[in-house]
Amino acid sequence: MSPERPEAGSPQDWLVHARSDLALARMKKTKSVLYEHLCFHAQQASEKALKAVLVSHGVRFPKTHDLAYLTDLLPSGVTMPPPLIELPMLSRYAVQQRYPGENPPIAHRQRKRAVLLAEQTVNWAARCVGG
Repeated sequence: MSPERPEAGSPQDWLVHARSDLALARMKKTKSVLYEHLCFHAQQASEKALKAVLVSHGVRFPKTHDLAYLTDLLPSGVTMPPPLIELPMLSRYAVQQRYPGENPPIAHRQRKRAVLLAEQTVNWAARCVGG
């Protein structure tokens, strides 16, 4: 029996989706899987985690992948841990890195950093929204 899903669009629902993307970002690299795609899921996990926090505070946001923009929307009483200052760098994985020939390939260390930031963001968001 699967656990009951949270209400659609709720902060907890956003976290379910963030955690799903985080699980994909953590996937073992194989010959068939590109670091670019794993980093995309790290970005998506972070984006959805941020949106969970915004929803929990009643902040409306447009459809965007820009993490700097989303962090700017956080209410003044919501503070992100210092390591998340680097979070906006993940925005480049949302679109640009997924197109062949546009950018140099992603290295293992870049993927590792992206996943760490995503993990920190999801954990922080879960503490913020109680999920």
